[in-house]
Amino acid sequence: MRRLTKIVAVAACASVVLVGCGKNDDDSNDSKGSGSNNSASAGTEDVCKTADGDGPKVALAYDVGGRGDQSFNDAAYAGVAKAVGEFDVTCFEGEAATGEAESVREERLRGMAEQGFSPIIGVGFAYSESVNAVAPDYPDTAFAVVDGFDPDEEANPNVAYLGFAEHEGSFLVGAAAALKTEKDHIGFVGGVHNDLIKKFEAGYVAGAKAVNPKIKVDVTYIEESDVKGFADPAGGKAAATAMYDKGADIVFHAAGGSGTGVFEAATAAGAGNWAIGVDSDQYLTAPANQQKQILTSMLKRVDVATLDMIRSVADGTPLSSYQTYDLKVDGVGYSTSGGFVDDITGDLDEWATKIKGGEITVPTAP
Repeated sequence: MRRLTKIVAVAACASVVLVGCGKNDDDSNDSKGSGSNNSASAGTEDVCKTADGDGPKVALAYDVGGRGDQSFNDAAYAGVAKAVGEFDVTCFEGEAATGEAESVREERLRGMAEQGFSPIIGVGFAYSESVNAVAPDYPDTAFAVVDGFDPDEEANPNVAYLGFAEHEGSFLVGAAAALKTEKDHIGFVGGVHNDLIKKFEAGYVAGAKAVNPKIKVDVTYIEESDVKGFADPAGGKAAATAMYDKGADIVFHAAGGSGTGVFEAATAAGAGNWAIGVDSDQYLTAPANQQKQILTSMLKRVDVATLDMIRSVADGTPLSSYQTYDLKVDGVGYSTSGGFVDDITGDLDEWATKIKGGEITVPTAP
C-alpha cells in the first residue's frame, strides 16, 4: 500500500475521554454492491450505554467529525452496533478533535489498551503513526486502523490495516452520474487532497468517462493537507455551489462531515441538481428536504470491516496485516435508497461484473 503523507498538527494535549458510544444500525436499507446487500447506518439509540456482555471489549478511536458525521465514523460505529448483538461485546468511544497532536492520539490509544480493550480500532489513516507507536507496547492487544498503513517495512503483528477499493465503488457512482446527468457536466468535491481521496476521484472520473468519454468533470478539494477538510460543511457547500453555478448538475463528495454542505448546496440549487453521498447510505440520515436530491451514495463498508475485525477477536484469531475490501466481497458498492437509480441498476451491475471479472481495471490515481 502506498504510504500516505503523515499529518502533523499542533494542539494542546487533551485528556483521554472514553464514553459509551453508538447508534443502532438499520438493516432495512436497500443497497447494492456486487449484488444486493444491506448498508448499516447509525440510528438514535446509544447501544453501548447498555451493552454489558461477556464478549470482546471494543474501543473505537474516531476520526475528526466523530460519530454523527453521517458518513465514515458512523459506518464504523454501525459495525460495532451489530457486534453488540452478535458477539455480546461491550464498547467505548474515543473522541477526536480537529488539529490534535500525534501525542494526543497516542495517549488515547494507550488509555484504551491500559483499560483492557481489544480490539482497539482507529477510524481513519491519521491513526497509522500512533498505532505504530503504541501497538508494540501491548503485544496481546489487537489493533486495527481503517484505511491504515504501517510506516515501517514490516507490519506490526498485532495490527490489521483495513483497506478498501474506493476507486471501484466510485467508478459505479461515476457511471450513475453520467447516465443521469442532463448537462453532461458533473463534479467531484474531495475533503483533503491526499492519495486516499484521489482514489475516489480517479474511480469517479473513470466511471463517468466509461459511459460518456466527452463528459465534463469538475474537481476541487477543500484542503490540500489539513484534515479539517473533512469537518468543514461551509467549505463543502462553497465548493459544490461553485460547481452548480458553473453548470454541473451532479456532484459527488468524498469529504466526510463536509459533505453535509454539499447536500445543502444541491438543495439550494434546486430541482434537477443532484448530490452523491459517500461511505454510508446518506439518504437515510439526511433531512427530508435534502433526500429528494441525493441520487445515490458510494458505499464504503467500514461497518463490514469493523464487524470482521471484532469477529476475528471473538474467534480468537485476530486479523493482522493488510486486508482489502473490494467489490468481490461487497466491501464497496452503491445505494438505491430513494429509487432514483432504479432505472439504471442493470447498467451499474454490468459495470460491477466487468470490474469483478477483471475485464475493467479501475485506476487508483487521477
